[in-house]
This record gives sequence, structure tokens and C-alpha cells, in this order.
Amino acid sequence: MSILEKIKSPKDLKSLDIKEIDDLALEIREKLIETVSKNGGHLAPNLGVVELTIALHKIFDTPTDKFVWDVGHQGYVHKILTGRANFFKTVREKDGCIGFLSKKESEYDAFGAGHAGTAISAAVGMAAARDLKGTNEKVVAIVGDGSLNCGLSLEGLNNVSEATKDIIIILNDNKMSISGNVGAIPKYLNKIIADSCYNTFKNFIKNNLDKFPSGKFIHSKITKFIEAVKSIILPGAFFEEMGLRYFGPVDGHNISDLLQTFENIKHLNEPCLIHVLTEKGKGYKHAENCPEKFHGLSSFDPKTGDLINTSKQETFSSAFGKSIVQLADKNDDIVAICAAMAKGTGLSDFAKKYEKRFFDVGIAEEHALVFAAGLAAQNITPIVAIYATFIQRSLDNIFHDICLQNLPVIICADRAGIVDDGPTHHGIHDVSFLRNMPNLAILQPKDETELKNMLFTAYNKKVPTIIRYPKGSSGNNFNEDDSPVEIKWGKAEVIQQGKQVAICAVGNEVKTAIEVGELLKLKGINPTIINIRFLKPFDNEILLHTSQTMPIITIEDCQVQGGLGSIVDELLINTKHKGVLHFGWGTDIVPHGSTNEIKKEYKLTSDSIAKEIKKILL
Repeated sequence: MSILEKIKSPKDLKSLDIKEIDDLALEIREKLIETVSKNGGHLAPNLGVVELTIALHKIFDTPTDKFVWDVGHQGYVHKILTGRANFFKTVREKDGCIGFLSKKESEYDAFGAGHAGTAISAAVGMAAARDLKGTNEKVVAIVGDGSLNCGLSLEGLNNVSEATKDIIIILNDNKMSISGNVGAIPKYLNKIIADSCYNTFKNFIKNNLDKFPSGKFIHSKITKFIEAVKSIILPGAFFEEMGLRYFGPVDGHNISDLLQTFENIKHLNEPCLIHVLTEKGKGYKHAENCPEKFHGLSSFDPKTGDLINTSKQETFSSAFGKSIVQLADKNDDIVAICAAMAKGTGLSDFAKKYEKRFFDVGIAEEHALVFAAGLAAQNITPIVAIYATFIQRSLDNIFHDICLQNLPVIICADRAGIVDDGPTHHGIHDVSFLRNMPNLAILQPKDETELKNMLFTAYNKKVPTIIRYPKGSSGNNFNEDDSPVEIKWGKAEVIQQGKQVAICAVGNEVKTAIEVGELLKLKGINPTIINIRFLKPFDNEILLHTSQTMPIITIEDCQVQGGLGSIVDELLINTKHKGVLHFGWGTDIVPHGSTNEIKKEYKLTSDSIAKEIKKILL
């Protein structure tokens, strides 16, 4: 029996020696590679936290002690060690293991997460709750260095010393940005300041010097000397100023150092930050060599690292990337902005060709939009590429800083619609939030070519604009050499003219509408198919005219409430019409799993939609 098979809960880690832990780490990495290569998921981040996660669970006592993982995509090892090793085989599958942390899935998941920057604030809240209740569990936040520059993380850090006197923050630094500080002197000093004898002596000095004449003066001088030495040698002065004791850097792959540090710090009753240096993709050469590729990916060949069943068709993201380069070739005022997702949003080529006109602001969506507003206020045209689910983090900035000032910022919302990763990443809520914002146009292309045309049209229109498009490909051919075609602003496109029913679809669901139309024709039903294109400004004229002669069917990969369905209902509520029927997502939380399986369950496939339409017509 392998060591991993013996681990049914974190308690089983307590008796393992260093050799057994090293062997366990190898087994966990094998399991991560085996599972993610089949199911897809976040590989590189989890390979980098294997020893860190083992050490945390060996020293601390979960679920009594609370671990708060930032983002959650670094929580696979945590899941494996907390009784979910077999269940982990189903990660990202429908009804299987969730790819992020979830309180519903396990008592060991103290706080759910899917977006970056929440761990520190949540942990501070949990620590404050513990203090109010008078209990003594430890609260540990594990934060990646990429999440630390998120504004929310900094707000949380700023509040630590005011809200609680006992919290531990683990800074998982996998960029090796200050690896030069990992040397003999920092290691030695770190061992001293983390040692229980040192801290006992420090507390003794603090508690007793004040009793003697000039004791306060002597104590202040000793404290200043210690802090001065630490600020020179250690890179933690910033955190010390925020009211946290800083420890580190610690080698995140040296299990002995991790165990010793955590054991010593566990007994401190003050806010602490432990700086841990890890390597993203550790233990798998393909991920070590290309950590960005293996951050989050679909299935792949574990021997070669090559992706499996990757489509050679142009995706919306790559078409956007090529189109923005062409737009920038013709217009010097174009700049591109992303929030730590240059490759994912298709901006890698733009970043290489126009280095000075490309800005990656990190995980800081709010800043990205206000930064864009500042550029637009000075006659620069910013195009901001952000995943639809993360746009939700910057709603006030879109309203207050862009829309109220009517600034021509173009926001390209990638991954609009449902995705495999589940409710924290589904891009189905943003339209409901955005529709009522003044001056804002909302566009959805049916394919990659229309995306290009919309991008060029939006640039010429000079108004606040959001262009939403899904992950993957429409399946239609995209020729990047074709010249862009100006789209008539606010006008829908009639793809097919029929007489018995009108199917109005938006975005990639136009493809579904066409498939539904073909199925209806088999029953002698000839539908009108309309590509809505503009959710705002909406083509009222075409809908009002069509609704007088035939029922209106809407299809969208979005919430019906607040989306296309609501637009149609609001427009027709005081008008005689032939009836409406909507297909889209409701207000229930949509689970994780393959998008095809989810759509089948919710009866949003072309077959299911065609059957429902037949019921009202035949």
C-alpha cells in the first residue's frame, strides 16, 4: 500500500517522518499529473504547493484550525489530504470534485474561493469572529504572490492589526522574485527570530524591562535595533510596518524548514506573515519549463506535455488577439490592457509587437478599468480584455469612471457563458449587472469574424462598449486577412426569413438557433432566425415588427433574468404579440462540469429546444 493510500485525513500525517513525507510528495505529484492530464485543471500551481500543503496539515489541526486558500486553484493537494484522494479523480467532472474550494464539499474547506484576493480579508474576519467567541483555533491564509497585488489583499493587510491579534498569512511566492535573499545570513536570522527561545526571551524583556528605571528607554532602543537589522537583511519591512511579524524567505520545497518554521510560529499569538518561496510546476519538467501553459489547461499527454484534442480552428480569443493587432497597426492611439491574463485573452502577440502600448496591471480589475478611463480621458483608446466573471469585480468603476463620463473604453469580455470550472467562473451574470448602466453598449458576436467587425466598429463609434464572447471556437472560418466590415450600430441581422416562429439568439447561441431551425424544418416549420448582436442599444423595430406575426423564441448563454429574455419581455409587455418562450440560465447556481453535459441537463441543447418549440406550434 502506498503512503497516499494510508492518508484518510490530515491526522494520518502526524506520524510520518521526513523520508515518508518526501515519498508522499512524489506520490501526490504523480496523482496530480495523472488526474489533470485526463480531466484538465490547474496543474502548475498545485505542483508548486505540495510540500507547503503537507507541512501545513502536519503542524496545524484542521478542520479546527482554519485554512483559507486564495483563489482556490492551489487547493488540489489540500483536497487530496483531507479525505478526497479518490474523489479527486473526478475533478471538473459533472457531479464530481469541484476545481476550487467549497464549503459544501468538505468541512476542511473553511471558505469558498474562485476569484483572487479574498483570502486575507476572509481570514481576518474569521480570526475576529474567533476572538469574539473566545476560542483558540488558528486561522491561516495562503496567498499567492500574484494575488498580493490585488487591491482587496492590500485592504485586508491594512486591517489586520486593527481587527485581530492572532492570524497567520502564508505568502506563496512562486516567482522567485527575491531568491537572492535566500542565503546563510537570512536563514540564520530567520531561525533565530522564529525560535521559541528567542520569542520567549523577547517577551520576557518586554514584560520586565518596564519595571526598572529607564526600562522603557532601553526596551525601545533594543526594539529599534532589532527592527533596523531585520529591515536591512530581510525583505519584510513592508509587512512589519503593516503590523505583521515577518518570517522568511523559507524554501517552500524543503520540508524540514517548513515544519520547523510552522511549529515555531504556531505558538505565537500575534499577526505573522511567512514568506515561502516555491517553484510553479515543481517536479514535472514540462510544467517547470512552461508554467503559464500548465497553470490551467485541458487534457494533455503526461509524457510529452502536449494538449490532446486541441482544435485547429480559430478561437474567439485568438481572433480577438489578431484583430486588435490589425486595429493597432492602423491607429496609434490604441493600447491594450489585461489583468494578469495576457495569454489567456489572446494578447501575447500584441504585447510583443507593441510593448509600450501594452499594460498588464496584474490581478487588479478595478485598477484596470479606472486606468483605462484615465487613458481615454486623454484621447487614448484603451481596449481592456478581462474574463467575464472577473468584470463583476469592477462594476462600480465601469459605472462611475467610464459610463458617467461617457469615455470610449472598449471592454472585451472573454469566457462569456458557462465554462467547465463552475459557478465562480461562469460568465452568465454580467449582463444583468451592466444593462442599466448609462451610455454603455453591449455587443455579442456570433463568430470570430463578427467579433473583428465589432471591434473595429466600436473603435470608430467612440462610446463605452463591452463586447462579449465565449471560450473556444464558433466553428466558422475566420480569415484574418479579410478587411473589417462596419456593422450598423444597434441593428440586428436576419439570417433566415420564415413565417411560423422567430428564433432570436445572441452570441455563440446563434449557431444553436441555426441547428434548431434545421430540426424544425424536418417537421415542416420554417423559422425566422435573427442574430440580435446588440443587447444595447437593442433593435426594437425588428422585434416589435416580428412579434406581431409569429411567436418569439430567445436563446442565450446568459441569465434570462436581466439578459435577452428580459429585454424582450420588457419591450413586449405593453404590446400585443404572439407569445414568447425563453431559453437560457435561471437564477439557480449552475454547477461545474463539461459545458455539453450541463446544457444537456438543463435542456438547452438544440434537440431539447426544438422539441419545446414544436410543442407550442404543433
